[in-house]
Amino acid sequence: MTKPARILAIAGSDSGGGAGIQADIKTITLLGGHAMTAVTVVTAQNTIGVQAVEPVRTETVLAQIDSVDSDIGIDAIKVGMLGSGELVEALVERLGKINAPIVFDPVMVATSGSVLADDATIAAFHKLMRVATVLTPNLPELARLTSSRLSSAYEMEREARRLARDADCTVLAKGGHLDDRLVTDILVQPDGKVDRWKSSRIDTEHSHGTGCTLSSALATGLGQGMAPVEAASRARGFVRAALKAAPGLGRGNGPLGFATVREFWP
Repeated sequence: MTKPARILAIAGSDSGGGAGIQADIKTITLLGGHAMTAVTVVTAQNTIGVQAVEPVRTETVLAQIDSVDSDIGIDAIKVGMLGSGELVEALVERLGKINAPIVFDPVMVATSGSVLADDATIAAFHKLMRVATVLTPNLPELARLTSSRLSSAYEMEREARRLARDADCTVLAKGGHLDDRLVTDILVQPDGKVDRWKSSRIDTEHSHGTGCTLSSALATGLGQGMAPVEAASRARGFVRAALKAAPGLGRGNGPLGFATVREFWP
């Protein structure tokens, strides 16, 4: 029997089950990987907003990583919500010692609008980007990381190119926040090679956890041996299918639908 790819998700816990570690576990499992976790932050969270945030001690986060790495092993890593600049700095050193692709989703603000990273944490992101394989910013995150104002796909691609070159990593810039009829996502590799996808918008109010789902799906693909463009293409397809299957839970921005997304099962 072929062993599944071992995917470590380093991220926060979402009590509502729509994003964070919970979304990562569902995504990795459905795509045929073995999901492992290092919880960075515990949140009280639902479809309306984030009511409480409790960071996990840096030593405890590192202990979780060491525990799975020393026994089970790691084929790819997804990094999501991080609780502090101190943790980011520690991860830069620790992850640099693991020979596995790293997908970094630079989470700053929840879909509900709640702030999930302070200025010190965001400032430290630039160091972590340099050990990442792929960075997956949405439009506001890309604007913050490049200190720019972005209002078009052209500007998004320009800054993604610059970030990929400066950080020496592949950048998957997500254009869902652009006010366009079609959603444009752009994958820029450090050598300047660009791949683009354009898709129709999916009419739903339930998109909580799309970034977490995309990044963990991408990490799973890389851990399974896919090239970045192949892994990104499958990840986008998985997210779109889950958006279409959203069950409409909660009174606000609800979670994606994972239970009925079966076309991606291995």
